[in-house]
Amino acid sequence: MLVEQLMSRPAVTCRTSDALARAAQLMWDHDFGALPVVDADGRLVGMITDRDICMAAYLRGQPLADISVEMAMARQVHACAPGDPIGVAEKTMSQFQVRRIPVADASARVVGVLSLTDLAREAEQEGGRRRPDVTEAEVSRTLAAICQPRREEQVAPVL
Repeated sequence: MLVEQLMSRPAVTCRTSDALARAAQLMWDHDFGALPVVDADGRLVGMITDRDICMAAYLRGQPLADISVEMAMARQVHACAPGDPIGVAEKTMSQFQVRRIPVADASARVVGVLSLTDLAREAEQEGGRRRPDVTEAEVSRTLAAICQPRREEQVAPVL
């Protein structure tokens, strides 16, 4: 099974120049906990989570409208391609402990997002099939890897 068969689309993104208030509104409207961040040319440059937004507001002591997404986003982003096998995405999610991974085309334009939820739903649907493409055991291993406590050197400083 390929990533493009499970990913959520269309991708909802925000721009580096958007205020955190805009990112928070998009997350609220679409019931997401994270968004891919794109530059002015629409290319993937980062990810922002609801936690990033909260921590930036707390640490800066400013309203969300006064802080840009660029100030709070994670710049190290791990993406996959629509044609990647699901196993590649699961491995990336496990290795980098992320619950959501943007799916980008060859031009770095975001075409979707693959989440742990997408994997879990597929595993549940495939429970009755003889040879499922995504198994409950694989989802369980991916979740366990994501939830491992991070070593101190892995934690990026905020702002």
